[in-house]
Amino acid sequence: MVTAAQPLVYPLSVRHLGPNWYATVMGTAVVATAGAALAPQVPGLSGVLTGVWALSLVLLLALLTGRAVHWARHRDQARTHLLDPATAPFYGCLAMALLAVGGGALTVGRDCIGLRAAVTLDAVLFTAGTLTGLTAAVAVPYLMAVRHRVEPERATPVWLLPVVAPMVSAAVGPRLVPHLPPGQPRETLLLVCFALFGLSLLSTLLMLPLVFARTLTGGPLPLALTPTLFLVLGPLGQSTTAVGAFADVAPGVVPEPYSAGFAVLAVLYGVPVMGFALLWACLAAAHVLRARRHGMRFSMTWWSFTFPVGTCVTGAEALGRHTGLAAYAGPAVLLYAVLVAAWGTAVVGTLRGLLRGELLAVPAPAPAAPRPVTVRTTSGAVR
Repeated sequence: MVTAAQPLVYPLSVRHLGPNWYATVMGTAVVATAGAALAPQVPGLSGVLTGVWALSLVLLLALLTGRAVHWARHRDQARTHLLDPATAPFYGCLAMALLAVGGGALTVGRDCIGLRAAVTLDAVLFTAGTLTGLTAAVAVPYLMAVRHRVEPERATPVWLLPVVAPMVSAAVGPRLVPHLPPGQPRETLLLVCFALFGLSLLSTLLMLPLVFARTLTGGPLPLALTPTLFLVLGPLGQSTTAVGAFADVAPGVVPEPYSAGFAVLAVLYGVPVMGFALLWACLAAAHVLRARRHGMRFSMTWWSFTFPVGTCVTGAEALGRHTGLAAYAGPAVLLYAVLVAAWGTAVVGTLRGLLRGELLAVPAPAPAAPRPVTVRTTSGAVR
């Protein structure tokens, strides 16, 4: 006797498909791009990385479609997301997803779709991602100031997402420079990427002290938000990757002494920044271990373990190229192993949550705060 399949406890719907889901695209794409430097040394790895990049492209197309349906059918919920200070910063993830897949097209995707198609795809996604990132970098802080009314003690690393998006443009844009006509087109793109680097870096330097102070003085983050501490690694690793990319393409594109200056910047900037990234990684890992002991369960914030760690891999690889030190090869391989393990864990958790219908269910309301109890003493005082 055949019985009907049991319905899901939580019905599936795109109504609650938020912009944070683009983190799955970012985290998948960075597995491919971060492993590109290791591919020549590991037989068969190149084909695997190409497949992972193709998966990120499929995920991007699926999420773009799902989010379009979300805006068309659930405009009220989309507006709620924009006006929610906990959700609005994730609009930076859309830009970074476009840029991550575009950058991967030239890094590993070219083996699958060919160089011409890879350049075209990267150019389209780089343009769309950069414009989207600049919009988010202005619009989200504006909403935070005039509509969200956030307070310093509520600062979380999620606030960094909109201002980090231009840094991703700065890191992936230089790959397009050699494919432009020599002369001003190449120099213009390189300097535009350098401007995006400065825009994002200065914005991050304004935002990061709020996050650091909140971590030290406000107590531990809520369990579900604890993985977002790894988001701080994003601007650190991505900026180191960016200055390394500038130094890679600068010779012959910008005149001396600026070309040599980019090579100096790659080392003098990258070494101390990656040192701070190591410090923050240890601090964030300690918080995560504490949260696990206190019952932290899987949520979409676990994707914070992927893309930021991937940028540290590419940053370490860039320092290895420009310093010539083998000391950076070991950390790059170790971090890549951590990245792959984190990605696999996040994929399994996401698939399990989707099959159960939990990740797209109506968010549970926050528990009501307990009402204070008034006690009257024998003297008549109230306490």
